[in-house]
Amino acid sequence: MKKVISTERIPIKLWLDDIEDGALKQVKNLANLPFAFKWISVMPDSHQGYGMPIGGVMATEDVIIPNAVGVDIGCGMCAVKTSLTDIDTETLKKIMGEIREVIPVGFKKHEEEQDGTLMPEVCTDDWYIDYPLCSGENYNALKSLGTLGGGNHFIEIQKGSDEFIWIMIHSGSRNLGFKVADYYNRLAQKLNERWKSGVPKEWELAFLPIESEEGQAYLREMQYCVDFALANRELMMRRIIDIFISTFPNDKVLDRFHFENCNSDMINIAHNYASLENHFGKNVWVHRKGATLAREDTIGIIPGSQGTKSYIVKGKGNVDSFMSCSHGAGRKMSRTAAIKDLNLKDEIEKMDKQGIIHGLRNQKDLDEASGSYKDILEVMKNQEDLVEILVELQPLAVIKG
Repeated sequence: MKKVISTERIPIKLWLDDIEDGALKQVKNLANLPFAFKWISVMPDSHQGYGMPIGGVMATEDVIIPNAVGVDIGCGMCAVKTSLTDIDTETLKKIMGEIREVIPVGFKKHEEEQDGTLMPEVCTDDWYIDYPLCSGENYNALKSLGTLGGGNHFIEIQKGSDEFIWIMIHSGSRNLGFKVADYYNRLAQKLNERWKSGVPKEWELAFLPIESEEGQAYLREMQYCVDFALANRELMMRRIIDIFISTFPNDKVLDRFHFENCNSDMINIAHNYASLENHFGKNVWVHRKGATLAREDTIGIIPGSQGTKSYIVKGKGNVDSFMSCSHGAGRKMSRTAAIKDLNLKDEIEKMDKQGIIHGLRNQKDLDEASGSYKDILEVMKNQEDLVEILVELQPLAVIKG
């Protein structure tokens, strides 16, 4: 931890020195909410978001805040370690080309509905009443299953410090999560105004009581989006592995993980969700917005920016962060500023010098260039008390959304 701010109703614990003014203002708003529990934790990748900064962790008593989860509910990372130790450049280019053929990126989705049995299971007698947003979006969700999305989402092929080739995906719940987040945030705003809740509207932190019908409905649909985001990553990973298997027919492509607490071939960790957890002897709702679980021995993923290292980590269970860590490097420039101010030639040279196969082609691509992100090495140093690094991953090839 870098410092503690004690000027608000509850303390603010920060794992960074360089928090921007907008994010700091948002954190202070969080710390003055009457139902915020113990303190607010701010991860080293933090930057301004809507209502709550990205990289923020907050526990609440008896309420849920849609904007403290975010619009891409369930967004997260997954990674698979292959048994391969090397891939030549031409083979990598071939693999990346085949990935683009089977995984739509950006706003694109599949023309046909995908396998419905992969969708999250629900236990209800009336799907349309208990899950009004998710059921209404089911047709689009079936076409979005197994798609990358845009923004900072990516697919990378990486070489690990363990000498093995890794596959990593960053993606979320696509338009489904946005629809759910937007609907329940607007609903919370209307109800808060009706109740005269005392939470200023301009804070963008409208809440829903957990025991209310609206709160329970949000929790159901939020969890559905978390599960859908995982199914989305799993389908993409399955198709990428199939490409690897067809490319290396004489090799055993997959190796089962040897990390404690990993009982499958894929590491998965979400970073936009809320969950009921016990901290300091009390059950509270921990909101992680751009932050990941780092409970003791939990295996997680912290990606860098395009062209920088990513990390497989093990949580240390630090109670000061509500057992959380950063979800990535974190932006230091807005997308607009990056497109306007970064030098395209310089950013391309950074990637080319490392021999990374990438898609940086024009000025508008600079919104996701490494120059728009914080230094991942500094971010990792700032959270040495939160996680232990198990494997460093150097990018070989990347597809951005």
